[in-house]
Amino acid sequence: MFATTMTFDSLRQFYREGGSVADVIDVVLDRIASGSGPHAWIHVEARAALHARARELEQRRRAGESLPLFGVPYGAKDNIDAAGMPTTAACPTFSHLPSRSARVVEWLSEAGAICIGKTNLDQFATGLNGTRSPYGICQAIGNARYISGGSSSGSAVAVAAGHVAFTLGTDTGGSGRIPAGFNGIVGLKPSVGRVSTVGLVPNCPSIDCVSIFANVTGDAEAVLAVLERFDPEDPFARPGDRGRAAPPAEDFCFGRLAGEAVETFDAPECRELYEAACTRLIRSGGQPVEIDFSPFLEAGRMLFDGPWIAERAGSLASFLAVHPDAVLPEIASVLAAAKRITAADVFAAQRQLLRLRRTVGEMLTDVETIMVPTAPRPFLIDELRAEPIAANSRVGYYTHAANLLDLCAISVPNAVTASGVDMGVTFLGGAWQDEGIAAIAARFVATLA
Repeated sequence: MFATTMTFDSLRQFYREGGSVADVIDVVLDRIASGSGPHAWIHVEARAALHARARELEQRRRAGESLPLFGVPYGAKDNIDAAGMPTTAACPTFSHLPSRSARVVEWLSEAGAICIGKTNLDQFATGLNGTRSPYGICQAIGNARYISGGSSSGSAVAVAAGHVAFTLGTDTGGSGRIPAGFNGIVGLKPSVGRVSTVGLVPNCPSIDCVSIFANVTGDAEAVLAVLERFDPEDPFARPGDRGRAAPPAEDFCFGRLAGEAVETFDAPECRELYEAACTRLIRSGGQPVEIDFSPFLEAGRMLFDGPWIAERAGSLASFLAVHPDAVLPEIASVLAAAKRITAADVFAAQRQLLRLRRTVGEMLTDVETIMVPTAPRPFLIDELRAEPIAANSRVGYYTHAANLLDLCAISVPNAVTASGVDMGVTFLGGAWQDEGIAAIAARFVATLA
């Protein structure tokens, strides 16, 4: 029918040749049942229900509806509501059946995409590793001894395993990029406020994003084009500059880390892979400019050491007041840090963050994008078990700051380590530069061919 890698082009070709949506659904369900990408899903819809939706879609197409994502199967991270499917946020006690879908799920249905089910995650989207779920640990697609990355662990694995063409994740401190980097796929994190978060179980509402996983950059951008409507019901939505950014010129400037600033936590191989990525980007027209990464690190530390941890705890306060023992010990440990945050801390952090945003904004006036490793190196599942907090912090070394600094980002494949685990690179840009950095990322991916 089509290769393991499921893209929009391969699906369109199949439909042009007379294939049906029901046929695609059968392939998807068979692939999930095969055991590839274990623990990627928390809930999968019944075959009969999905076939019924397939018939509805075929009728809509015959009636002449415009369906840009006709028959494209996808999964939604299980902190995003889909009517009729349970939302658990990887916490069985929290499980409930929403009567209405999240706005993004509604818009995808309007566009003709079919939600196959709900994907696994680090509980309440708190974590970057994929080990914090009672529904099973997600593993890197290339080596089961290594973490898949999280918190959108199941979403990334479902795409990398060929189950579906794309998935929705979320991203607060890297959850839409880390698992993409470790599984050899694309992870697009839009500008904060560009995509509605109505119907999303809140984490840090002021900086939460719905993210997109796909096999190629063009597919992720096609999903973003469907989801980028301004939602007046979302208090964090921003009108912004929604015009398409111009493609990068033949020659463009990109920020890169100085050699001594490439932190890989004792993995020299990964430093070499980043250097090779810089070399390839130069060959494709990029002019490197060394940047100071310390403002990013300073901002990143604020995510868990600053008042945003209080915002995270506040999002769960009413639930935990009734169910204080419902969360995993690692999650409880993270949230406990919120007790020391004061109102004065909040205002001090706001001033500090504004200063850091200005510093990084000045950097971006000299370059079209900044390229960094998506993660420092692959991490063993056993490492996260031994040091669940410290190791998780190391995983997010390059990602924690992006939403706080009001940046957009896209992670794309770069290379595969000797362990078999993928190591991606991430392109960062200022708010509303999503298409511009995606174009540079696509140019970079072309150098891998």
